[in-house]
Amino acid sequence: MSKGQHPLRFLHLHSTFDAGGKELRCARLINAFGSQITHTIVSAEPRALSAGRHISPSIPVVYPGNFPALEGFPAPWRLRRIADAMRGFDLVLTYNWGAMDAVMAHTIFAAPFGLPPLVHHEDGFNADEVNGLKRSRNWYRRLALGRADALVVPSSGLERVARDVWFQPAAKIHRIANGIATGRFNKKPRKDALPRLIKRRGERWVGTLSGLRPVKNLPRLVRAFSGLPDHWHLVILGEGPERDVIREEATRCNIVHRVHLPGFADPADAVGLFDIFALSSDSEQFPLSVVEAMATGLPVAAPAVGDVMQIVASENRPFIVAPGEESALSDALWKLADDPALRETIGRANRERARLHFDEAGMIAAYRALYAGLIGRDAIP
Repeated sequence: MSKGQHPLRFLHLHSTFDAGGKELRCARLINAFGSQITHTIVSAEPRALSAGRHISPSIPVVYPGNFPALEGFPAPWRLRRIADAMRGFDLVLTYNWGAMDAVMAHTIFAAPFGLPPLVHHEDGFNADEVNGLKRSRNWYRRLALGRADALVVPSSGLERVARDVWFQPAAKIHRIANGIATGRFNKKPRKDALPRLIKRRGERWVGTLSGLRPVKNLPRLVRAFSGLPDHWHLVILGEGPERDVIREEATRCNIVHRVHLPGFADPADAVGLFDIFALSSDSEQFPLSVVEAMATGLPVAAPAVGDVMQIVASENRPFIVAPGEESALSDALWKLADDPALRETIGRANRERARLHFDEAGMIAAYRALYAGLIGRDAIP
């Protein structure tokens, strides 16, 4: 920070701040920007704040208990209250549909209230828009984003939606691919890296990292996995409201003893225990979990949602199947489970692609440049 410049204050308005892809990316960026910025974090789901555990204790972070609710009927008085709460910050950062009322509040009141610049981040859609975007929400997004200073998306699919459906000008849209610290995924994992679960000799694991939410369709993964031999286990890392639904499906498939939900764990510690990485989502855009699996040297079986087909190495693409095709996902898992040499070959190619194209250094630099430019600073510390 240059002499005479005040310490920066960023306001983050999230649909949820439970540990998931976009939330952990936010935490990594907060850590990368250092302790000279104070971050105020609000979740539309007030208790969903588990991603905060991944922010360094040295970073000043505030979780206000009295911030106006981000969800509700967008009455003018309510939007005015949200806008009024944005005063005094240097930058407002909003995330996904759950924070869209805040974007609208900013668009309406930015000029009269002298509000700071706003960057909206759109990472994908909830289960209620998997089969098609809602017309009413598209209209609302078009209006709300009208005066946003920037719109950040991680995937080519979302870039097209922003341009062709929400009618955002190209100059406002910034596609920044998600990245990870690929070097952290080179280490050999400990067998006891997961809480309450140890990988035993002779076991093989299909694993996934996911919020336990309906859009991830994890019961589908349970069914696709269910026919694998008994020495194969399914490990689902994450937290969320669908835990009981997943267990019920495992019970129905008579494999509850081979399906494990140990909670959330640091991907760099845990993913190396997997032998195959799998997704079963109805909707994704640029899933960080796929990049984490690639950096670890794993093959990926997944539906071709979002940019997944473009993310993985060419050797892996035959195992990215048509969305919703449960039998095709099951076949992909079978072929990978049955061929250790194939898993190793694909894993090697994936690791190299992750290292070359998806390391977080480039992602952090892009966000740093965007945010600094909007607040009129040469750089963010």
